[in-house]
Amino acid sequence: MADIEYVVQMKGITKVYPNGIAANQGVDFDVKKREIHALMGENGAGKSTLMKMLFGLEQPTDGEIFVNGEKVNLSSPTVAISKGIGMVHQHFMLVPSLTVAENMVLGMEPKSKGFIDSKKAVQITEEYAKKYNLYVDPNAKVRDIPVGMKQKVEILKALVRGAKILILDEPTAVLTTQETAELFKELINLKDQGHTVIFISHKLNEIKQITDRLTIMRGGKSMGVYNTADISKQEISKLMVGRDVVLTVEKDKAQPTDVVLKVRDLEYTNEWNKKMLDKLSFDVRKGEILGVAGVEGNGQRELVDMLFNLNVPDSGTATVNGENIIGVSQRKIRDMGVSLIPEDRMTFGIAGAGTIEENLISDRCSKKRYNNGPLFNIKNMHDDSDQLIEDYTVLCKSRKQQVGMLSGGNIQKVVVAREFSSEPGLIIADQPTRGIDVGATEFIRKKLVELSREGAAVLLGSADLNEVMELSDSLIVMVNGKIAAYFDDTSVLDDTIMGEYMLGLKQQSDEEVRRVQHGE
Repeated sequence: MADIEYVVQMKGITKVYPNGIAANQGVDFDVKKREIHALMGENGAGKSTLMKMLFGLEQPTDGEIFVNGEKVNLSSPTVAISKGIGMVHQHFMLVPSLTVAENMVLGMEPKSKGFIDSKKAVQITEEYAKKYNLYVDPNAKVRDIPVGMKQKVEILKALVRGAKILILDEPTAVLTTQETAELFKELINLKDQGHTVIFISHKLNEIKQITDRLTIMRGGKSMGVYNTADISKQEISKLMVGRDVVLTVEKDKAQPTDVVLKVRDLEYTNEWNKKMLDKLSFDVRKGEILGVAGVEGNGQRELVDMLFNLNVPDSGTATVNGENIIGVSQRKIRDMGVSLIPEDRMTFGIAGAGTIEENLISDRCSKKRYNNGPLFNIKNMHDDSDQLIEDYTVLCKSRKQQVGMLSGGNIQKVVVAREFSSEPGLIIADQPTRGIDVGATEFIRKKLVELSREGAAVLLGSADLNEVMELSDSLIVMVNGKIAAYFDDTSVLDDTIMGEYMLGLKQQSDEEVRRVQHGE
């Protein structure tokens, strides 16, 4: 029997996949009307699977779901939407070449005389934007709008389709502090207007700030429901991970020496004629972590692409220990001692159909340890893979398991194990902890500091402000493909200062940037 105090009740939910992996085991999840309810847990804890079942993307093996007191069979997202459930995914589902208004009405386009009524689409967008205080530009192409506005478009898209229950998956992963504060105001406004928000996040500060209650999951089971005000961040971490977690990064002061990566005057204009890199110059030295901060879309991804031959700049140079890396094969770049943790681990970090072992040794098969003559040394491959799985605490059945079947956090550990164990002189770490849990995050951050203090040069790109400020020894802020600020001491920074530079409200002069960069 359902309790009508709750808009959502999931009772005894179990999900077992055909390969025998149980993602959820007898989970109860109840959400009240007009609350912001956090769903927390490590990657692989079963949060995403539970929410996919609530949105009709997956079907439970066992258990019952009630929406507004009525037992429902959410056989597809269309059925979930008809029941007033909307989901905003971590990776936006927008069509970049269409306008905001066109995205808003996709699949339910208003027609006039057999054609799409563009004016009506704009009118619908403006009406909902005003009603919910989520202001967007209906005529702008999605590819041209900032990431904070894309987030609003996704939320409005769900509201236009009648969502009263909103599932938000890591909604602040790519937002600045100012944009996050604005989003939180908008979520509270939605709550006041009678909506319910389910908020999936790993960011403990945000959970404490915005949510009323929280459910913690671990190993596919619920660890309980708590009033947010009654539980500390440390207690939340411990329930998620099963042990105490260090929430701050502990590191000695850097003692940087020689320049490893030298970038000079990199320029790149993309296919839509937008300048993404504008005379970009900086150095990364042995023994230091140089952070790159910025709102997404300001050239950070393009920079990494140029440094690992995923694209070629229009002009400029980049060298590692004096050797050119622009336009050079990735094999040769790796032979120079460069490692890459890519932002998109699924496309560039792993071969999803390969085994864990194949992914761990894919960059070193030609080495004598594994390939001394016509036959591979299979024993060494097995031994080294098992050792890396143990050292990097990858949760898996065996080295033979298909890597694509692991949780996001464990896939990231496989990528990191391969890249960190190749004795790199330069590590390019692009969003190394995005979308992964506190336990895996703590582990990866510690390793980055450890390797830098052992002499590696680290270039760190991260949309997580706390991460980039805590981990970096020096830091650059990118705006419109340029360095808007350069700090050689990150201890003087806070969220507000960083947000002002990232949003372009403040900017250092070229002379100031040059002075800090060269330690003058």
